[in-house]
Amino acid sequence: MTSSSKNPVRSVVIVGSGPAGHTAAIYAARANLSPVLYEGFMAGGVAAGGQLTTTTDVENFPGFPEGVSGPAMMDLFRAQSVRFGTTIHTETISRVDLSQRPFLLWREGYESEEPVRAHSLIIATGATAKRMNLPGEETYWQKGISACAVCDGALPIFRNVPLAVIGGGDSACEEASFLTKYGSKVYMIHRRDELRASSIMQERVKKNERIEILWNTIPKTAHGDDSKLNALEVESTTTGERQKLEVSGLFYAIGHKPNTDPFVGQLELHDDGYIKVQPGTTLTSVEGVFAAGDVQDKRYRQAVTAAGSGCMAALDAEHWLSANALI
Repeated sequence: MTSSSKNPVRSVVIVGSGPAGHTAAIYAARANLSPVLYEGFMAGGVAAGGQLTTTTDVENFPGFPEGVSGPAMMDLFRAQSVRFGTTIHTETISRVDLSQRPFLLWREGYESEEPVRAHSLIIATGATAKRMNLPGEETYWQKGISACAVCDGALPIFRNVPLAVIGGGDSACEEASFLTKYGSKVYMIHRRDELRASSIMQERVKKNERIEILWNTIPKTAHGDDSKLNALEVESTTTGERQKLEVSGLFYAIGHKPNTDPFVGQLELHDDGYIKVQPGTTLTSVEGVFAAGDVQDKRYRQAVTAAGSGCMAALDAEHWLSANALI
């Protein structure tokens, strides 16, 4: 396939528009790689900018001593990418072919047209927190309901008030323990009669006097005063009895889904769908393809770690392109 002015082969294409994608774009642009970034159009049900666009206040990203809203932060990331020459398309990449070179990428809604062609690819599509879609959830999302205790737990609205965590794995135990630093009490709500977490994590929460585990219990409805959450209705899975917990915070710890659907069968993935990378790098199982941010990180899942891996991906891509005489 020969190159043409209408459909040139791009040195580097970035898929994703969170901290990882934009940091990769900034570094690639400053290296004169003329990156093209596809920020997605409600990909995974989330606006361009990723999970931070659903966060009201970000207080743990360096450089913002007074905090900053998630959408405002992502606007700044995007503006910096554009300033250094990144070409941004508000489109979703729905399918790829990584078996040939250059790589081929198809845009959602334009699959019948010529695909985008790239010498190298940086995947920064992130992971979407699983939600339960409870009645009242949309009303109180980021008004008391969150999917990241580490991100949001220290906010003023969660201090010295009762909180609830949904889940029974290691993440739920970690988040419940973390929240005891701020909340007056933490209810850990689990649908079974035993936790799935490791033994050490189970012991930690069971010994913590500020954590109360509600066994065989599921959440049913979120209640509030329209401005913030103030109660959670729960139901016993054994008796069907319902009760209303007075809580001002509800945190989901039921897992994340990495946004890797277009790459299934194209790259090596872990059993839970995250992209495999060589330890200490962003290199994937296909040469010239790099993964950054939450799409390959199921441990930290923070904006600052995503940004750091975005930097790594751009440097890895530049090195690979240079070593293969593609720039």
